[in-house]
Amino acid sequence: MAPVPDRFTHFAAIDWSGAKGVRHKGIAVACCDAGRDAPVLIAPPDGASAWSRAAVLQWLLARRDEPLLVGFDFSFSAPFVARGAHLPGETETPDARALWAYVDAHAADADLGAASFLEARRGRHFYLGAADGTKRDFLHWRVCEQRGNGTTKPSTVYDAIGAAQVAKASFAGMRLLHHLEGRIAIWPFDPVPARGALVVEIYTAIAARATGLRRGLSKIRDAGALDAALSALGSAPHAPLSTYTDHATDAIMTAAWLRDNVGRDDLWRPAAMSAAVAATEGWTFGVT
Repeated sequence: MAPVPDRFTHFAAIDWSGAKGVRHKGIAVACCDAGRDAPVLIAPPDGASAWSRAAVLQWLLARRDEPLLVGFDFSFSAPFVARGAHLPGETETPDARALWAYVDAHAADADLGAASFLEARRGRHFYLGAADGTKRDFLHWRVCEQRGNGTTKPSTVYDAIGAAQVAKASFAGMRLLHHLEGRIAIWPFDPVPARGALVVEIYTAIAARATGLRRGLSKIRDAGALDAALSALGSAPHAPLSTYTDHATDAIMTAAWLRDNVGRDDLWRPAAMSAAVAATEGWTFGVT
């Protein structure tokens, strides 16, 4: 069931990164309040030139008591339903929470990174290049990734090659989720709490489709296109940015999309999201 209309009054979308290192130009945080004002970018703390994943974690924890709905652009779990395991032959993790703990315990990368976790398992679970075998052998998807009407192309967390891959970002994100567990509710693993912040998984391409942007042409790189997308989501024009990067515009657009769609009951109760699917694989908010 959708939250009551005034349950969330603040909305944030976070374009995420699984890159190595401790500062990431690929991370962008955009926020807006209820109403029509356009989302704004949140600068990294302490005058830093870019966000770290650890700084995002602390930013969230500082807002755990706020009526804040936060969308992260990475996969919250690995496929489980089709094969009965997240990493067949290696893990016996019964649910996504156990997978988060397993990844965090086996990834020593700086700043909640997980690149080494994938590299240590290349060819067994992850495809990082031709030396790992036939790519199609690694193509397994969650239930929510197999839904949809063909306007978005699902990615798998086992494919770590190409610009559209979500593997490193997702496993780094699982480490973040492990550190959030018990401190901030994470949907659909937790029910929507009566108060405080809630984290959901998003896919920025869904927001782009909602604005009328076509598949393959969904990246916004100028002020006019961003304002057109925001207008389609019931938002006023944005304050000009110094630079129009995909990360910044995706975050701004998706924060507005979250605000515009928070009241849709079908997004909170997708037909194919059984209790078992929710616990083991999670779900992308916006997939019905």
